[in-house]
Amino acid sequence: MATARRPGAYVCGIDAAMDVIGGKWKVLILWALNERACRFGELRRLLPGVTEKVLASHLRELEADGIVHREAYDEVPPRVEYSLTPLGVSLNEALRPLGAWGRENILSGVEETRPVQRGVRDQSSQQELRSGSVPG
Repeated sequence: MATARRPGAYVCGIDAAMDVIGGKWKVLILWALNERACRFGELRRLLPGVTEKVLASHLRELEADGIVHREAYDEVPPRVEYSLTPLGVSLNEALRPLGAWGRENILSGVEETRPVQRGVRDQSSQQELRSGSVPG
C-alpha cells in the first residue's frame, strides 16, 4: 500500500484490507477496471447511482493506496484513464473468493425469489457475475 491511513492502528490484515476497500463503491470500481482501463465517464456509466463527487473521491483514495493508476494524456480535450496497478490486480484476485461466496450463498437464493438489486446494475453484469468471469 502506498500510503497508510491509520498507521499502527490496524488490528489484523483484514482490518488493513478493509480500510483500502471500505465504502459502497470501491469494490465495484475494482470490478469495472478488471477488464480494461476506463475514463471517468465510462466508470460513471458502469456504476449507476454513484455520484461524481464520490467516484472522484474513491478514485483518489485508490490511487493514493497504489491500487489504481491515473494516466493523464496531454491532449485537447484532456483525457484521463484509470487502470489497475499490479497491486490492484492482486487485490481483485484476493476478492474473487468473496465474490464466489456471494454468488453461491446470496445471489442463488435471491435469483429464485426476486431480481437482484444490490451491487448488480444490469442484466449483462448479472450474467458476468453468475458465470464467475469477474471478481465479485
